[in-house]
Amino acid sequence: MLARIFSRAQAGVDAPPVTVEAHLSNGLPAFAIVGLPEAAVRESRDRVRSALLNSRFDFPSRRITVNLAPADLPKEGGRFDLPIALGILAASGQLSPETCRDLEFLGELSLSGELKPVRGALPAALKTRSAGRALLLPCENADEAALVSGVTILGARHLLDVCAHLAGAQRLMPHISTLTDAAPQYDDLADVRGQHQAKRALEIAAAGGHSLLFMGPPGTGKSMLASRLPGILPPMSEEEALETAAVASISEQGFHACRWRQRNFRAPHHTASGIALVGGGSYPRPGEISLAHHGVLFLDELPEFNRHVLEVLREPLETGQIVVSRAARQAEFPARFQLIAAMNPCPCGYLGDASGRCRCTLEQVQRYRARISGPLLDRIDLHVEVPRPPREVLRPDSPPDGEPSAVIAARVAAARSLQLVRSGKPNARLTTREVNSHCSPGTAGQQLLERAMERLGLSARGYHRVLKVARTIADLTGSDTLLTAHIAEAIGYRVLDRQQPAA
Repeated sequence: MLARIFSRAQAGVDAPPVTVEAHLSNGLPAFAIVGLPEAAVRESRDRVRSALLNSRFDFPSRRITVNLAPADLPKEGGRFDLPIALGILAASGQLSPETCRDLEFLGELSLSGELKPVRGALPAALKTRSAGRALLLPCENADEAALVSGVTILGARHLLDVCAHLAGAQRLMPHISTLTDAAPQYDDLADVRGQHQAKRALEIAAAGGHSLLFMGPPGTGKSMLASRLPGILPPMSEEEALETAAVASISEQGFHACRWRQRNFRAPHHTASGIALVGGGSYPRPGEISLAHHGVLFLDELPEFNRHVLEVLREPLETGQIVVSRAARQAEFPARFQLIAAMNPCPCGYLGDASGRCRCTLEQVQRYRARISGPLLDRIDLHVEVPRPPREVLRPDSPPDGEPSAVIAARVAAARSLQLVRSGKPNARLTTREVNSHCSPGTAGQQLLERAMERLGLSARGYHRVLKVARTIADLTGSDTLLTAHIAEAIGYRVLDRQQPAA
């Protein structure tokens, strides 16, 4: 007898359909799994056998062949244990195949028959909804899968619970997610004393989705400023939250309910490899840039990163996605992150500081800054100097000298709304045609831009990025037209500190 059970594989953030076909035939007792199974899938033979016997089902003493179709799609993990067990039960007549027709199944089985959670439940739920079926999976994955509206999610703790539901003896109730839409908590920007220009640049970056580079001596608040960016970004939409949760679902860390609707802040160490940033491995997993999807990727001590590692950022900064190719498979991950970087002005860190501690030579400074390639630096929209703040600002009894994150976030949200109405995307992602359409500088502004291109050596990319930043500055003021003042401020964010080291 032949039985068919529907399931889902995992390929990046996709969940392609898999049909588990179980066939019993005469011959010596054997159990074979075909269809390009990896080691963990082949080992399911022993888990399924023990789970069925310990759940007091009969394990057929016949030749069992399980096919995971399509045969050219690699299968990995223990996610197929439950559908394989149900296929054997249906093929042996212990379960009616008709009861499984409108369901898809995921779940790893313990030897006792208990269901264990699997990775990638959220992408599977999204695809199950498109297929018009319900999804039955372990209870530990039910909250995650129930985030997807319009699909019935059934959570079970044991193989017996699944069989009782299919037999109609004890039905499983559709799971309702217990996750709340409470506002996520972030650090407040009002905690940062001084640094008004850096705060202004942070607000512009948040409003338009721009990348940002802080440069200044150690201890001036560069990392503190960067960590406050998620708190002033616009609230995540339902689509953005689901995309972020889907990436977390397939990662090693897994999805955590406390992170729902919270923008990620990823800060990898400067010793991180290229694979750690973009993802990879024999079975491709998302890297830091994908885990920062719709969030912030903070690279502190930027010149200390390996130059080849930094170069992998160039493509995802432009496209918002990364394709990881390996000999046997290929996976595509989203990577629409906001890059914030920080660096010292010189190897010792004190070039231009009022203390006069820097003794770096010109050659040392140039060699240090040359660790960051021109093409990567050209892709960073805002370059901001973060000097040492005055001592009186740092006194514990000094009053706060900046606005709280909530006030800034309101302005950022209003500016972002204007951008979404105008072009359907943040200004940082405007195409060349959209820049020409929405960022017309006028005669005076055009002349200012041409002088800036000549004096600063701006590339065509830099020219367009200045216009995008100027458009964001105009949106923050509610201006429909691009004024010369907006362009002048935007140009000011393209000039890095040019101070020379001490002789």
